[in-house]
Amino acid sequence: MLQQHVDIKTPEYVSLKFQPAGLGSRTAALLIDHLILTTVSVLILIGTFILMYDMPVEFIFMYEFYSYPFAITIIVLFVLNWGYFFALEFFYGGKTLGKKMIGIRVIQDNGHSLTLLSSFIRNLLRIIDTLPANYLLGMIMIFFHSKHKRVGDIVAGTIVIHERKAKNSKKLSPIEKEIARKGLRKEDLVIEEWALKSLTSKEWELLKVYSNRILQLPVDERKQLTERIGNIVFSKIGMDVVGKTNEEVENNLLILYLILKDEWEFEL
Repeated sequence: MLQQHVDIKTPEYVSLKFQPAGLGSRTAALLIDHLILTTVSVLILIGTFILMYDMPVEFIFMYEFYSYPFAITIIVLFVLNWGYFFALEFFYGGKTLGKKMIGIRVIQDNGHSLTLLSSFIRNLLRIIDTLPANYLLGMIMIFFHSKHKRVGDIVAGTIVIHERKAKNSKKLSPIEKEIARKGLRKEDLVIEEWALKSLTSKEWELLKVYSNRILQLPVDERKQLTERIGNIVFSKIGMDVVGKTNEEVENNLLILYLILKDEWEFEL
């Protein structure tokens, strides 16, 4: 079966190719998410009834005390069932647990990660997509739309895509051998989530070109390029390179290359 692809032009004029997630994969992810939410909701309800069961008898016949646990439970369930999608998609790289298991994620139409506003809008409009029942309108939209978008995606400017798979190669590239020789790991560089989200395809292309060139450069040129790229990239995420040796800056750039490689380098 021929897979459909869409080309996305980022604000940095980098062309990226994605495979939109169709009705089948999105439905499967939604079913998993609702199974998780249902399980958690049932556990909360059971906990409420246990609390009511253990409540002193005199409180049970007092309406105000009797209604408080149910009112709080209703609020908790509402926040859980709506906030689950909104919070996870924003803080977990456009993925809910269901999307993670199926291998799909939400991004903006420009190829960037979800913003707080876009995540809020697309999930707020689930109310419309669920009409008249069981996500019927949303499923019809996804099936017929050229990019498999529901109403929330159209208004929020988002698209659901298949996760990009990192390229598998039995033979390590020269820079991968250099990184292995240095013993560098992604865990060696701690970057806040907000900072990671601020890095775009522009920084990825810059790091990729840098990582593929430094091994071919003389020592002096390698140091100059490392200092220049370090100042550009690390200033974007609020990291100070002052006081760091050239080797430390180079190592941090290579680790950042590893981190962004999982995000940007792929094959469909």
